[in-house]
Amino acid sequence: MRGRAANRRTASRAGRAGGSRTWRAAAALALGGALALSACGGGDDDGGKGGGDASKVEVFSWWTGPGEADGLNAMIEEFKKKNPNTQFVNAAIAGGSGTQAQAVLASRLQNRKPPDSFQGHAGAELLDYIKAGQIEPLDSFYDSNNLRAAYPEQLLQQISYQGKIYSVPVNIHRSNMLWYNPGILKDAGIAGPPKTVAEFATALKTVKDKTGKVPLSLGAQWTADHLLENVLLGSMGADAYNALWKPGADWSSPQVTTALGQFAEIMKYTTAEAASTDWQGAAKAVADGKAAFNIMGDWAYGYFTGGAPNGLGKKLDTDFKYAAAPGTEGTYMWLSDSFTLPKGAPHRGGALAWLKVAASKEGQDLFNPKKGSVPARKDADKSLYKGYLEYAFNEWNKPDVKLAGSFWHGVNASKKWHTDIDTAVGLFLQSKDAAKLQEALVAAAKNNAQ
Repeated sequence: MRGRAANRRTASRAGRAGGSRTWRAAAALALGGALALSACGGGDDDGGKGGGDASKVEVFSWWTGPGEADGLNAMIEEFKKKNPNTQFVNAAIAGGSGTQAQAVLASRLQNRKPPDSFQGHAGAELLDYIKAGQIEPLDSFYDSNNLRAAYPEQLLQQISYQGKIYSVPVNIHRSNMLWYNPGILKDAGIAGPPKTVAEFATALKTVKDKTGKVPLSLGAQWTADHLLENVLLGSMGADAYNALWKPGADWSSPQVTTALGQFAEIMKYTTAEAASTDWQGAAKAVADGKAAFNIMGDWAYGYFTGGAPNGLGKKLDTDFKYAAAPGTEGTYMWLSDSFTLPKGAPHRGGALAWLKVAASKEGQDLFNPKKGSVPARKDADKSLYKGYLEYAFNEWNKPDVKLAGSFWHGVNASKKWHTDIDTAVGLFLQSKDAAKLQEALVAAAKNNAQ
């Protein structure tokens, strides 16, 4: 994903990994995670039995970079083995986070020329397509292929809208990760990664006072939005954070006030020139020994360890280490790439055959080790996931793990709400006024809930 996250910003979109909370009934969730209604209704699809033209399938995505393209190609080969008589058309369009691809897709959908299946982020980001009647619910597909048992129940709840499921998650990325330089922490006399948001603020001050290094590296504005969701989660806890995305949520609460005050304090220890680079530059500063900490999604691991020209070739435990973002241990702030079934798909049978591969254990185990993510399914082959991915796999599959959706990466904030939050953060970066930031976030929530 993560050139992908770099371009996720909507208000000041510049640049791998990343949702009106018109996602209204959706936010009346069952487990407080993000968007679901408890009742599950039947879908309009034919259960994945292959109804419709299966002579061809055109799959639309933005997976063209190293890792992600390799993973996609692995799934394509699996599809061809299972569907030798179906022509596969890879309609991937380059551009981090799918900014360019989504513009092309919007034009095609508007002109009623949809691909047979297209990539999107599971959750509220798909709301615009759902409300416009551009994608079909997939409940019958899930039932026919026994998928409800294959995916975590919390995940199904968080990707449902008005009781129906509209996408097939292929992978899971974790957005609440702290990356740090062990040498700088040692020089500062800090024993290990901070466990709470308050400890984090103290550690940042210690790094500044004792080492002169950058305490916390940030990149373009969207990385401040990403930091905000991590501070909200770490300060408030999973249940209170998830409740923020329900209709009528109280963004003026003392808990939010405290969290935003901590966010403002933490922002004092970032660099003034942070906006001149993107997430890669901010992450690189940690691995290069120029900055102590960076909070970024787990796509950073692939960037740290990958070889030239796209990776840094750095060593875990020597150049960098990782931990859950402060205050978030035991919670998986997730985002997911998923595939849809557009209404009016020209080759509907081919689309359902593709979704079956994307949903399968075999397809996800072929895709994710190359992509640098973990499978959304519960029954994946653990032996395929090494290094950080082994840690992520174990965390995702803990029976007591709590899930929190990433608002920045499409799970629990619609595109308009996403934009309104980003605008509020942009104004805060100029004013440094946490009270005004809270006022803007209160207004954003009211404007995007029905």
